[in-house]
Amino acid sequence: MKCPICYFPDTGVVDSRVAPDGLSIRRRRKCLKCDFRFSTYEEIELLDLMIVKRDGRRESYNREKMVNGLKKSCEKRPITADRFKKLIHSIERDLQRLKKTEITSLQIGQAVMKNLKKVDPVAYIRYASVYESFKDAHEFRKELNKLINEKK
Repeated sequence: MKCPICYFPDTGVVDSRVAPDGLSIRRRRKCLKCDFRFSTYEEIELLDLMIVKRDGRRESYNREKMVNGLKKSCEKRPITADRFKKLIHSIERDLQRLKKTEITSLQIGQAVMKNLKKVDPVAYIRYASVYESFKDAHEFRKELNKLINEKK
């Protein structure tokens, strides 16, 4: 890994620990040229996962695309950065459990909605309204009623 200060191509690991979220490894590194110390985080990455879109197109899984959509849904909601990170990991864990190299965008959407519903009902409704393409207030009401009835 390159040093972020002098860009020397080699650094040494000084210390490794499980990060507070329990889902990643925090490594303290030291540049072998300028002795600058910095931290990196190592986390699980879904590799070689192909997504089949609704129109039949195929594209590689892109975590950032999902994260950006979730950030919009969770905007101005009381969700901590740690809780958001755990949400992402829960969704990806559900996708990994499918044990497939090719999944549909529908399967991703279902995994997102299932996990988001547990974290924040308002963020869930926001996400569902875009994902399900709600056409009017009646569709919002229908989804809200389902959510309310589940809580009873």
